[in-house]
Amino acid sequence: MTQTILITGGAGFIGRAVARALIARGDRVRVLDSLIEQVHGAADPAEMPDGVELHRGDVRDPAAVARVLRGADAVIHLAAEVGVGQSMYAVERYVSVNDLGTAVLFQALIEHPVRRVVVASSMSVYGEGLYRDAEGRLIENAVRTPRSGPDAPWDPLDADGQPLQPVPTPEWKRPDLASVYALSKYAQERLTLMLAPAYGMEGVALRLWNVYGPGQALSNPYTGVLAIFASRLHNGAPPVIFEDGHQRRDFVQVDDVAQAFLLALDRREAAGQVYNIGSGEHRSVREVAQLLARAMGRTDLVPEIAGKQRAGDIRHCIPDIAKARTELGYAPRRGFADGLAELAAWVAAQEDAQDRVAEARRELEKHGLVA
Repeated sequence: MTQTILITGGAGFIGRAVARALIARGDRVRVLDSLIEQVHGAADPAEMPDGVELHRGDVRDPAAVARVLRGADAVIHLAAEVGVGQSMYAVERYVSVNDLGTAVLFQALIEHPVRRVVVASSMSVYGEGLYRDAEGRLIENAVRTPRSGPDAPWDPLDADGQPLQPVPTPEWKRPDLASVYALSKYAQERLTLMLAPAYGMEGVALRLWNVYGPGQALSNPYTGVLAIFASRLHNGAPPVIFEDGHQRRDFVQVDDVAQAFLLALDRREAAGQVYNIGSGEHRSVREVAQLLARAMGRTDLVPEIAGKQRAGDIRHCIPDIAKARTELGYAPRRGFADGLAELAAWVAAQEDAQDRVAEARRELEKHGLVA
């Protein structure tokens, strides 16, 4: 049955991929997006997938939200300010867009309810991921203490001063919010899961890991790390890696993420649930920078290891995606090597990728958020 799906923030990187997947299966897609310069640059509506009904407007504007909700069958809520570092000094902006925007959306949904709302949450809500100590005990609340000197370890330590070992993080791990961004994403998640059933709707939250692929915002220095690295390499500069580069992450290709959203829209058992969405594989940030440089033909640009930590950053967080596999039927298909090759080919064709990493770093240092 053909549905009308509203995607808030749907002109962004993930939103366009979701829109393409929905249109490919025959759904009608309506998008509300403010098209801000930091994310979209000089956004061209023609870059949206064919068949998308695009409305320019702010998710905090009740009239704009009410207008696009009319006739919608379901909502995918992607509208958000994104970036851990920037959230720590642009506090009002992040809380306003992410949390007030979600509140305005649900205020409108009271009058125009839909079948289901799927919200994009984030791995950041976990803070540090799940760890195991030397005795085999699981540690949910690992804490990194300030380093005592240049030779001190970056990893969280157990009671005997030994590094804890990261293990895949399941959805049952309690949140540990380490940044304004994480706090705002958790509020989006909880508002969705609280208010949807109160008004006869269904809510689902997807906690996304590091999403990458063609179409990323290469000039936004607060976006995903692969886009930031790609912009640097494209402009003939080495990637800058904070800490020592051995922090581990999961990188998931955007088309796999789009399929996760479609499954979350459709699967009956998803109602009221939270799911981790990643690739099921993890790598160090240093390794990822080297692999991307190779894919882009820039092995001459050796990553710069900053040896500093940003406020709000966590050390290790890798996903356990078993629940999404079992209940959603989610099965990531895009291998990392193929995904990097596709990203590299797309970046090579871009002419407007501006390297703003130094500018972003100056802002963080000005606010005392790098140590």
